[in-house]
Amino acid sequence: MYRLLADVLNDFAFVLDCLSPAFPKPVRIVVLSFSSVLRALCGVAAGSAKASLSAHFAQWGNLGELNAKDSSQETVISLMGMLAGSLVVSWVTSQTATWAALILLLSIHLETNRRALRQGRVPKPEDVSSRERIFEKDGILRGAQGETIGWCSFQSSVKPLFECQKLNEHSTTGSFFIDGQFLAKFMKTFEQERYIISIIPVHDESQCRFAIFLKQGATTLDCVSAWWRCLALAEAEKATRGNAAFDGASSSDRHLMLLRDTTVRLMQEKYIGDLKAAGWDLEGNALETRSSMRMSASG
Repeated sequence: MYRLLADVLNDFAFVLDCLSPAFPKPVRIVVLSFSSVLRALCGVAAGSAKASLSAHFAQWGNLGELNAKDSSQETVISLMGMLAGSLVVSWVTSQTATWAALILLLSIHLETNRRALRQGRVPKPEDVSSRERIFEKDGILRGAQGETIGWCSFQSSVKPLFECQKLNEHSTTGSFFIDGQFLAKFMKTFEQERYIISIIPVHDESQCRFAIFLKQGATTLDCVSAWWRCLALAEAEKATRGNAAFDGASSSDRHLMLLRDTTVRLMQEKYIGDLKAAGWDLEGNALETRSSMRMSASG
């Protein structure tokens, strides 16, 4: 919304600049001053929107890299705009043609931005019903193209919680040690959530397996959030394969880096209202298909 508002303010300032010669000097000063105010408001709206978008799309601490690429793209687009403007100026000679070209270009600019904002659409249950499989495997996580990217399940035992943390497991008794520092960091990651997610090691690294543990007081929306987070983590795991920062990290540190991602919280804040408006029932708990437990942690 604010990104489009910034474009509207900036384009309106352009129109005022073009209209200013038609006014007498005292009025022209007011018009140009108002144009400067609109550009200042545009800068505030565009800057805040860009910061929010950058924080949304940045993953694994690469905000600087994202901004650098964004600035490079803006430079290239600005140079292309200057080249296109030089060509248009050579063709436009009359005042009528100038205003016609200005209005046309501004209209195209605002309409393309409006369509970009409207591009994201939450599918309705009827849309998903035509695409989903009837005989689907329980707990499967699929990507946007329908490929299997992982597995997820609600747990009724705490044993899977320590699968990714156990050290020196005894072959006979099954006893093992747990890294206390890792466990403290791990639990702190979900301190503000009413669920805990553990990544279970599997032989096939192309697919992730997640275990969800619900805390006391967990609601249906918490179940949806946990499942949503697992799906986002599976996508993130796939996207980070081959990343030097991840490949060089230990298994425990890699799991923490994934679990600390805030994408799911941003997604939930953005889409939860749209999901309800599209007809999705977020109050009925259809994700827990078997009996699970509620756990509490203290200390």
